[in-house]
Amino acid sequence: MSYLVLARKYRPRSFDALVGQEHVVQALSNALTQQRLHHAYLFTGTRGVGKTTVSRILAKSLNCTGADGRGGITAQPCGACDACRDIDAGRFVDYVELDAASNRSVEEITQLLDQAVYKPVLGRFKVYMIDEVHMLSNTAFNAMLKTLEEPPDYLKFVLATTDPQKVPPTVLSRCLQFNLRPMAPQTVQEHLAAVLAQEHIAAEPGALRLLARAARGSMRDALSLTDQAIAFGAGTLAEAGVRQMLGAVDRGHAVRLVEALAAGDGAALVGAVEQLRGLGLSAAGTLEEMAALLQQMAVQQAVPGALDAGDPDAAQVERLAGALAPDETQLLYSIVVHGRAELALAPDEYSGLVMVLLRMLAFKPAGPGSAQRAAPRPAAAPAQPAAVAAAAALRVPAPPLARPAPTPAPARAVTARSPEPPPWVDAPDEAADADPAERPAVAIEVAEPSPRAAVTTLATTPLGDRWAALVRRLVEAGAVSALVRELAMQAECIAFDDARIVLRVERETLRGAANVDKLRAAIEQTLGRAVPLQAESGAAQDSPARREAAARARAQAEAEQIIADDPLVKALMAQYKTARIVPGSVKPY
Repeated sequence: MSYLVLARKYRPRSFDALVGQEHVVQALSNALTQQRLHHAYLFTGTRGVGKTTVSRILAKSLNCTGADGRGGITAQPCGACDACRDIDAGRFVDYVELDAASNRSVEEITQLLDQAVYKPVLGRFKVYMIDEVHMLSNTAFNAMLKTLEEPPDYLKFVLATTDPQKVPPTVLSRCLQFNLRPMAPQTVQEHLAAVLAQEHIAAEPGALRLLARAARGSMRDALSLTDQAIAFGAGTLAEAGVRQMLGAVDRGHAVRLVEALAAGDGAALVGAVEQLRGLGLSAAGTLEEMAALLQQMAVQQAVPGALDAGDPDAAQVERLAGALAPDETQLLYSIVVHGRAELALAPDEYSGLVMVLLRMLAFKPAGPGSAQRAAPRPAAAPAQPAAVAAAAALRVPAPPLARPAPTPAPARAVTARSPEPPPWVDAPDEAADADPAERPAVAIEVAEPSPRAAVTTLATTPLGDRWAALVRRLVEAGAVSALVRELAMQAECIAFDDARIVLRVERETLRGAANVDKLRAAIEQTLGRAVPLQAESGAAQDSPARREAAARARAQAEAEQIIADDPLVKALMAQYKTARIVPGSVKPY
C-alpha cells in the first residue's frame, strides 16, 4: 500500500477536528443548526490554513443523510453515509472542485454554470468549490455574477482565495466572507504532538517548536515539514536534526549577540559573525532569531511573568531582560527588523549582518552598564560660556578658551581685502600666534537688516484708530471670517458717524455687495444699532492690515538692532572675519 502523507492522512473530516479556526467553526455550525444557509461563501487566508478542508466539511454537512439514511442538514456530519465517504474520497458527483489557477477563462466558467440548471444527482445540494478564485479573468467573473447572485435553491457556491484584494467588489458583495487566520505556533505544536503520538513517533519538544515556527501559521506546511523531518531523522525527531534540516540558527547564538550588545563589546560581535560564517548559518535567520528574542525580552520587561513557564528559554530571556533598559530593547528590535530588509543590498549577507550589529552598538544609548561612554568634555573658563553659546548660534566656531578676545574694531570699518571664503569656513588667521596688541585691525561686517524688517512709516488718523478698534472687536468676537474679515482688514475708514460708515477698498473682489452686507450686519450686531455702510474704490492708506504689518516690521527691526548692538556679538564678529548674522534667523518675541 502506498504511503499517505501526513497532511492528507490527518485532514480534518468534521468541524470538531478542525483546529485554529474556532471563529469560522462557530459561525458555520450555528448557521447549519438554525438552517440559515447562505448561497455563496468566500473563505480567505494564507496557504494551508484550511480553506479547502472547511469547504469539504460544509459540503458533507449539507448532504449528510446520517448512518441510518434519514438524517438532514447538520453541523456534525456522520462520516459514514455514502455522501460523506464520497466527498472525503473526492468522488461525489454533486461536489465539484475547480482550480481557477488553471481554469481561469470564461469558457471553463460557462461550462460549469451550464451544469447548474440540473438538479443534484445524489445529494441534497450541488456545491461548486472554486479555489484561488482571484485568478479568474474579468470576463469569467462577469459571466458568473448573475448566477452567483440568484442561484437555484439547490446550488451553493464556495469560493476560496489567498488574495481577496484581487476579487472584484461585485463578487465580494454577493458572498458571506470568512477569514481563516494563520495559526499560532503553540496551536501548531500541540497538533503536531497529537499527530506524532498517533503515529507512534518520538519527538523532542524543541524539534516540534522549531517545526511550528517554521510553518509560519500554515498547518499543511507544518505537517509537510514533519514528514521531511521524519525522513531526515530516520523515524525520530531530535531538535539538533530538525535545526540542521531547517538551517535554523540556535538560540544560543542570538543570546551571545545580545550579551555582547549589552556589554558594548564590538570585538565579540564581529567574532560571533565570523563563527556564524564558519558554521554556514544564515544571516537573515540570525536576525530573525534575535528579533524573536528581543520581542520576548520586551514582553518580560513590560509584563513580568508573562512568558510561558514551560519554555526552556524563559530563564535566559528573564536574565537578558534585566541587562538592558526597555528603551534599549525597543531600539535594538527596530534596528533588527529593518536590518533584515537591508541584507539584500549588502555586498554579502555576513557583511550586512556585521553592519546591522555595529549600528545597534553605535545607537545603543550610553548608560551605567554600557562600555560606550561619551568622551569627557573639557571644562569651560568661567568667563567664556556665554561666548561659546553665542558662537554656536552665529554659525562660527567656538572661540578658543585660552586665547583672550581682541578689542573690537569700529562697527562699520571698511577695508580692501581679497575675495572671502564661504561664510561657513574661517579665513586663515596669520596673526594667531602674535601678541594681541600687535595684531592688525580687522574689518567687521555687520549684516544689514533684512528688507522685510524695514520700518514702514504709516500716517495714522483718528478715523483709522476708531475703525481699527471696531475691527478688533469684530475679529475677537468671531463675527467676521473669510472674505468679510479680509474686507474689514484691508479697508480704510474715511467717514464714521451716526449717519453712515464709508470705507475705501482697493480690491474689487472685496467690495462685492454680498461681502459689504455681511460686514454691515456684523457691525450693527456689535454696535447694537443700524448703521449704513458704503464701500468706495481707492487705495487704502490707514487700514488695520497695514497697521499690523507696520507693527511687525518695527518689532523685527528692533530685534535685529538689539542683536547687532550686543557687545558679545560684536566681539565675535571682530574676532572672526567671515562671521555674520544669518538673515532671517532673528525672530522677535
